[in-house]
Amino acid sequence: MINLGALLVVLGVILVSMILHELAHGLVAYALGDTTAKEEGRLSLNPIKHLDPITSIIMPLALYIMGGPIFGGAKPVPVNSRRLKGGAWGMALVAIVGPLTNILLAFIFFLIGHFGGGLYDPGIIGDILRQMVLINLGFAVFNIIPIPPLDGSRVLYAIAPDGARNVMEQIERTGGIWLIMILVVIFGSALSTFMTGAITNLFKFFYFIIGVPVA
Repeated sequence: MINLGALLVVLGVILVSMILHELAHGLVAYALGDTTAKEEGRLSLNPIKHLDPITSIIMPLALYIMGGPIFGGAKPVPVNSRRLKGGAWGMALVAIVGPLTNILLAFIFFLIGHFGGGLYDPGIIGDILRQMVLINLGFAVFNIIPIPPLDGSRVLYAIAPDGARNVMEQIERTGGIWLIMILVVIFGSALSTFMTGAITNLFKFFYFIIGVPVA
C-alpha cells in the first residue's frame, strides 16, 4: 500500500529540486548575455513554468512507487546559443550548472541532516532530509547522461567534432526526450543499476568530505 505522506514528501522534493535546477540554467544563461529565458518567463520559482508532466512528475513518482532510484528532468530552459558569451562552452556552462545545483542541494541537506541528526530520524523529518539528498543526487546523475536534450549532451557538444554535433542536433530536433523515455523502458534495469551505484558513491563521497569513513 502506498504511503500518502511519503508520496507527498517525494512530490514536494521533486518540485523544489526541479525548480532550482531550471532556475540555475536560466540565471547563468542570463549572466552570459542570453535573455531568452527571462523573456519567456523561465526565471521564476513557479513550478508550472518548468515542470514537464512526464519527466518531472509521472516518471519519478512511478520510480518511487516501484522502489527504484528516483530521477527525472524538466522542460529544457530556452537558450539562444548565438546570444551566449563563450559559444558552445557558454552553453556547456549553462547546462552543467543544473546538475551542480542538485549536487549542492544534496550536500547542504546532507550536512544539515548529518550534523543535526535528522538524517537518521525514522520520522517525517528524516524522510524529508533523506529524499532531499537522494532525489537531488538522482536528478544530477540522470541529467549528466550525454543524450540530447539532457544536460550532459551540452557538455559533450562543446568538445565533440562537427559530425557528432550534427548527430546530436538531429536527435534533439526529432524528439530526443522520447528517445530517453524509450531507453528508460528498454534498459530500465541497467539504468537503475547505474543510477544506484552513482548515487551510492556520491553519498559515500559526502561522508568522505566530512571525514567519516564508509565501507
